[in-house]
Amino acid sequence: MAALACVTALTFTVSTSAGTGRLAPGASTAGAGPIALSHTSAHGPCMIRGAREVQMSEGIPTSTGYTRSTGTVRALTLMIDFSDAPGEGDARDRFREFFPQTREWFRTSSYGRLDYRPETPIPSWLRMPKSFREYGIERGAPFEPGYRALVQDLVAAADPKVDFRAYDLLNVLVTPNAGLSALDTVLSVTFAGNPEAPRADGIPVANASFVYSRQDDGSGSYDRTGYRVLPHENGHVFGLPDLYTADGGGAVGHWDIMSEDWGANNDFLGWHKWKLGWLDAAQVHCAASTGTTEYTLTPLPLAGGSKLVFLPLDGRTGYAVELRTRAGNDEAVCRPGVLIYKVDAEVDTGMGPVTVYDSRRDSGGCTRAPNVHAELSDAPFTPGETFRDAGRGITIEVAGVGTGAAGAGAGVEGGYRVRVTRE
Repeated sequence: MAALACVTALTFTVSTSAGTGRLAPGASTAGAGPIALSHTSAHGPCMIRGAREVQMSEGIPTSTGYTRSTGTVRALTLMIDFSDAPGEGDARDRFREFFPQTREWFRTSSYGRLDYRPETPIPSWLRMPKSFREYGIERGAPFEPGYRALVQDLVAAADPKVDFRAYDLLNVLVTPNAGLSALDTVLSVTFAGNPEAPRADGIPVANASFVYSRQDDGSGSYDRTGYRVLPHENGHVFGLPDLYTADGGGAVGHWDIMSEDWGANNDFLGWHKWKLGWLDAAQVHCAASTGTTEYTLTPLPLAGGSKLVFLPLDGRTGYAVELRTRAGNDEAVCRPGVLIYKVDAEVDTGMGPVTVYDSRRDSGGCTRAPNVHAELSDAPFTPGETFRDAGRGITIEVAGVGTGAAGAGAGVEGGYRVRVTRE
């Protein structure tokens, strides 16, 4: 697989986890591994696949070569600087910009199934042998030659204190004064599933995220939400594509951190949670048969219950249905309801592999939160509303509130009843 660069669209007290950098006796080697997708034979029609030329597909299951996304995952985290961009202050302050927030974000989103452990065996700035300018890094830079040289130099500098075999992924927190400000360009990038990367301690540095400056747009959310560029970038090392396009977040809005990683907190889509192995087979329903079937969906942010209904259209596309409410990582939800979106495994990262359907088109949305795509903020369907695809003979009706629910607000723990009809 060719090196894949996923460039994130940025805007804008903790003790460092110290590691010895050495494998414990008898420990298993970390690194890339299969994503533990939970499914049965009944899910077969819903396991859509993309063509081989799609670099990072929404297909199920995720291709091999990415970092596993369940169990204990150890993230080697290094803070680097350069002669023309020396690190300012304590490098551990850079670490604290992202942790423990990133670890807690993944714990919440995965319902505790991902134990994400950042480790900093080198707690000081790691000086690179060349100036930042010499590496020739700019927005959208390919892996060759600049990043290959940077990774080679980074490995050489860290190797005396780090056993790379002990880690599943690499986070490189670059000193924020390297390169242009995030107000001027986007530099943060991930190279994922890249077996041709330079090797360290016998293994390729195949899944690595590089984070540069974070944008402070004056909205007052910088200290609270700026860390979220890192879970976005790490989404790529787990095999997730970018959902924003050249036009921004208009395809998915703020309904997945792979679309918008700025502003108020937001979660992953249910499709991504299944793809990452965070949903059990019983929580995912494959609606491939004709006729009418009713499901009760429970809020995606809350553990337990049915989370996703998928209606395959063919071997590569389908409609996904889930219930989103304000809970967990979903603090920006202003109109709780049933989110309906199309997944296309043939569309590559950054080109619109997911499209959310807006129940209230051209409404202007319901949020006034800064850095949140407003138009799609009221996209969910509520009781009494229906989505139809007449050409495919598909109707998705939000039939009502589930048994025991408190109402249509953010605390709808009983869920919504959804009636799906296929002609």
